[in-house]
Amino acid sequence: MRQRGWKELDVILVNGDAYIDHPSFGVPLLARWLEGHGFRVGIIAQPDWRSKEPFMALGRPRLFFGVSAGAMDSMVSHYTPARKLRHDDAYTPGNRHGARPNRATMVYTSRLKEAFKDVPVVIGGIEASLRRFAHYDFWENKVRRSILFDAKADLLVYGMGERAILEVAERMRDGAAIGEIRDVRGTAYSCSGFDNGSQVTIPSYEEVSASKEKFAEAFRTVFLQQNPWSARIVVQQHGNRVLVCNPPTFPLTEGEMDSVYALPFEKSPHPSYVENIPAWEQIKTSVTSHRGCFGGCAFCAITMHQGKTIQSRSKSSILAEISAMTRKSWFRGTVSDIGGPTANMFGLGCRNIEAMKKCQRESCIFPDICPNLRTADTPATSLLQAVRSLDGVRHTAVSSGVRYDLLERQPAYFSELVGHHVSGLLKIAPEHLVDRVTDFMRKPGRKAFETFLARFRAENDRLGKRQYIVPYLISGHPGCTLGDMFELALILKKMGMKVEQVQDFTPTPGTIATCMFYSGIDPMTGKRVYTATSDREKGLQKSLLLWHLPAERSKVLEALKELGREEDSGLLFSGGSGRDLDTAVHRRKTATKKAR
Repeated sequence: MRQRGWKELDVILVNGDAYIDHPSFGVPLLARWLEGHGFRVGIIAQPDWRSKEPFMALGRPRLFFGVSAGAMDSMVSHYTPARKLRHDDAYTPGNRHGARPNRATMVYTSRLKEAFKDVPVVIGGIEASLRRFAHYDFWENKVRRSILFDAKADLLVYGMGERAILEVAERMRDGAAIGEIRDVRGTAYSCSGFDNGSQVTIPSYEEVSASKEKFAEAFRTVFLQQNPWSARIVVQQHGNRVLVCNPPTFPLTEGEMDSVYALPFEKSPHPSYVENIPAWEQIKTSVTSHRGCFGGCAFCAITMHQGKTIQSRSKSSILAEISAMTRKSWFRGTVSDIGGPTANMFGLGCRNIEAMKKCQRESCIFPDICPNLRTADTPATSLLQAVRSLDGVRHTAVSSGVRYDLLERQPAYFSELVGHHVSGLLKIAPEHLVDRVTDFMRKPGRKAFETFLARFRAENDRLGKRQYIVPYLISGHPGCTLGDMFELALILKKMGMKVEQVQDFTPTPGTIATCMFYSGIDPMTGKRVYTATSDREKGLQKSLLLWHLPAERSKVLEALKELGREEDSGLLFSGGSGRDLDTAVHRRKTATKKAR
């Protein structure tokens, strides 16, 4: 501030993460975005929340404070799926745990109100975004109010916040009070009552707390209001107050995306840090090519945060960013990733604009690929080819996930990916391979994965490469039984695949799967869903996929005993034949049908 001659700042952003001036991190990106539009912006990163003084370090902002818990929900950051305390934090120097509080958005807002009672506080980021309505909180095992009420903030920005935060800042600069800003897309606020004649009213906080059927109804209604072209205002009563959530912001255009990523990021942590920050080390040579995902996976919150619409940058913008990166002192010739939530969705979208504006499909590719979806792989293939031809670039990888069901329609991208952009291991996320479970997950089933695996192996044989698939799998997902996990273990063994890591399902706010976990209802179909809720059953499910690890053997045997399948232990431990494995899977399916 002294160097720039600033006596005060317009906006101060408080962040639960370390300050890394890189476009992969939300708060630094929004700071650069506001700065690029003429605002004086400061960042207070990971303040000590035990007193108000650290929140006063940059003085009083002229317009407002912005608060984010960071790139992750603070409860997800702090606790494992078994609710055990984590001992590290990748977004903190030295990977140290404890640099931010539980429920950081609420704590930070409380300290700011203590320090500057009359300065507005706008909350945002993933924690606020996905907790904007009454929501199930796994760590307390109860339904909590909208975070807007618990934090006592003045305004909530949800989703990718460029449009919303800029409009709020411009209106306040022009003299509007925070309480007068009521119609900005991508924001939510509270009031004593609301009725404009066209709003959608969902069951109240009190109703969803008392009834799981009402909870599922409210979730479904909110989910169907995520299309920015057709969405209406959604209101939810909380006692004598009303939460009013405006429709989502419109996706950024290609030109707007280019302008965001052309901002003068240093691409480095703040120079005051002396310890490594793992999150930066992981992404410092990666490049974001697009946002959004139309996959619609039940366990993923991207639809509720970034939206279904793919927002791609131009090829020239991406090449310019990589060219600039090659001149950084820490660049060693490898681009670690070119992608987004799903790498092979770059450049794709709906070919029927009118249909898109009315669409309420959960996914553009499940249960089948929408006929309106453009699936041509020319943009993505051309981009990868251009990047590996840049001066100073020796190798480019695609580390973001890919949808292998979509790859079936992208032969050129598939060949380019396998031939030039796999660093020995390709991460693929089937999540499960039992069709009944993958239907609940909104993922392709066993056949699609087997087809892809055979194709991947054949392409590597043709190229003379030794490359392998690393499958990402989830245990304990709603709809998955202990028997389903044993069947999955047998399928993987037949494929010759062993996994070292399995993600135990964590019910995080804002996902279809979390609604299933809490309510026992698939909100989109109304069907009842079996869910493993005990730590014991969730642990047994996970162990079945780790059967080859000696430490898991006793739990695997315990799971088989519970299933009444002790005689099948040899299929896992002593190398049963492919025919034996198929017979066991068939026996499992027959037993399940009889039980039903």
